[in-house]
Formats: sequence, C-alpha cells, structure tokens
Amino acid sequence: MSLLPILQYPDPKLRTVAQPVTQFDAALEQLAADMLETMYDSNGVGLAATQVDVHQRILVMDTSEGRDQPIIVVNPQIVWRSEEKAVGEEGCLSIPGIYDSVERHAAVKVEAVDAKGQALTIDAHGLQAVCLQHEIDHLDGKLFIDYLSALKRNRIKAKMSKRARAA
Repeated sequence: MSLLPILQYPDPKLRTVAQPVTQFDAALEQLAADMLETMYDSNGVGLAATQVDVHQRILVMDTSEGRDQPIIVVNPQIVWRSEEKAVGEEGCLSIPGIYDSVERHAAVKVEAVDAKGQALTIDAHGLQAVCLQHEIDHLDGKLFIDYLSALKRNRIKAKMSKRARAA
C-alpha cells in the first residue's frame, strides 16, 4: 500500500466527473487499499477517487468510532433521500483547514457494488449519510463549498490559492 497525493482546491481536476468502473481486478483493489491508507493517514472519514486524481466512480469511507470498519463503494447511486434535512459542519481533505455548515439529507439509500463487483446497499443516516453525499458529490465534480454563498466560496478560493503559492 502507498499514500496517494490528494488534490487541493482550486485544482480544476477536482471538477472532473468520474466515469463508472468497468474493470474489477487487482488494480482496483490496490487503488481502494491505497485510498483507505491515504484517508486514514489524513484523519479523514471519506475519500473519493477524484481527490487522488483518479477519475473513476469509487470512494472509501469509515465513519465508525473505532475507525476499523472501512467500506469500499464502487459506482454508487443515491436511490432514496429523506425529506428531512440536517445541517452539519463539513470539511474536506482537498480543502484542508476549512469548515462550514452544509445542509444535507438526514438519511440516504445508496446502491453500489464493492471492489469485487458484488452488490452493496447502504441505508445511511447521520455522519455516514453526510459522508456518502459528500463523496458522491466529489465523483460528480462538486465540492462542499458549492453549497456556500458566492462570497464564502471566493474567500476560500483566495485563501487556498494563496496557500498554494506559498508552498
């Protein structure tokens, strides 16, 4: 396993819409393992392939208390969303140090497959629902800051651009 570099906003590659996974092989399993290692090393709860410059529909997550229940989700589709919404503080490994309130569906049902191509259904609520929505947004080229006002987005972009120049 190896750590993968995480793209940082405002890198335009973060806006790439990921393509469905069609090959379920050792390379996909290695990608998932590397993504999990990268996510854990960065203290994240989720990571989408888009964030590591791989534009396939795969995400990894672990919202468990013990950080010992990794889930690999391939070709996810949200098939149901609760009418109830919840507002929570979100951050992103691609936008380090930036947190803000985002309104999301309180619960979602996601249909997908695992890294071996086996059907997977996740009925999620709470942090897991937020994480799935956040990571699927990444696969669609969308970031959590897109839910914020234009003023906040512009301030974040300026801050992140300044950081990138200083690095």
